[in-house]
Amino acid sequence: MIPPVPQILLASSLLNTTTITSPTTAVTTRYWDCCKPSCARQSSSLRTSVDPNAASSCDGGDAYACSNLGPWAVNEDLAYGFAAAKLEGKGERDWCCACYELTFTKTSLTNKKMIVQVTNTGGDLGPNHFDIAMPGGGVGWFPQGCAKQFDGLWMGEQYGGYTERSQCYNLPKGMFRDGCFFRFDWFMNADNPAVTFRE
Repeated sequence: MIPPVPQILLASSLLNTTTITSPTTAVTTRYWDCCKPSCARQSSSLRTSVDPNAASSCDGGDAYACSNLGPWAVNEDLAYGFAAAKLEGKGERDWCCACYELTFTKTSLTNKKMIVQVTNTGGDLGPNHFDIAMPGGGVGWFPQGCAKQFDGLWMGEQYGGYTERSQCYNLPKGMFRDGCFFRFDWFMNADNPAVTFRE
């Protein structure tokens, strides 16, 4: 079976990465707003099957986040996924499509690692902040994206999303739902755990 395109992009980015930096501390949150990722714009470097000039669903257009941009576990201690980010001393051109190893330092996730590829910029994020893409993780600033894509489907609390694993069944079967289950399984429903990170 051929992996979905985002997983291929993530793998190829990891193989081509030559920059290794020392760990820096960061905060994490989670989101899933269904908006077209900002790194998929013409001016950015993420290449998708979506027309780079297509307007995001959050701006009245018909371009959405792909269902396979959700997280997945490799084993009990390692997972892969995607995130929005804002990094101190860097801009969108620096972090778009870059991969970062996050090592969780608080909560039940301590010492687990997650490798994320940045596909989005978080306008409401502070410095050194990763907003991990998780279906059902909260729509944040842009509730209109998922409302349009899923015909008004309830997505949980605006910030935080679903509060119970059973609520993931509201999402379509497949990658949307699996990405939601990830939060309650591998991620242990951790609430905004701190991390150290390196590129």
